[in-house]
Amino acid sequence: QEQLVESGGGLVQDGGSLRLSCKAPRMIFSTFTTFDIAWYRQAPGKQRDLVARINPSGTADYGDSMKGRFTISRNNSRKTVYLQMNSLRPEDTGVYFCNAVSVSGEYDYWGQGTQVTVSS
Repeated sequence: QEQLVESGGGLVQDGGSLRLSCKAPRMIFSTFTTFDIAWYRQAPGKQRDLVARINPSGTADYGDSMKGRFTISRNNSRKTVYLQMNSLRPEDTGVYFCNAVSVSGEYDYWGQGTQVTVSS
């Protein structure tokens, strides 16, 4: 079983919305609260870029092109991080990966990714 499981991807039209979820089924609650969780996007033929990141206390930061359109949040009791994506654009198309890094830097986990396709 994977450390991180993403869901919520799909096909949406230009200007539409999606909400991605990243769940950590194998982590206990106290462990989950010691991880920074981030979403990365990888478009075909391109590098993996940061979309948004949230620390254990809920402080978030975003990639420049996502500010004002995307919102990352976490529910520690559910061991889940969400990415609400609004006003989607065709250039948001890609595979979205969830990444969990312990605040100590000792552990670094990746999910399998979920495909987001925005049609024009």
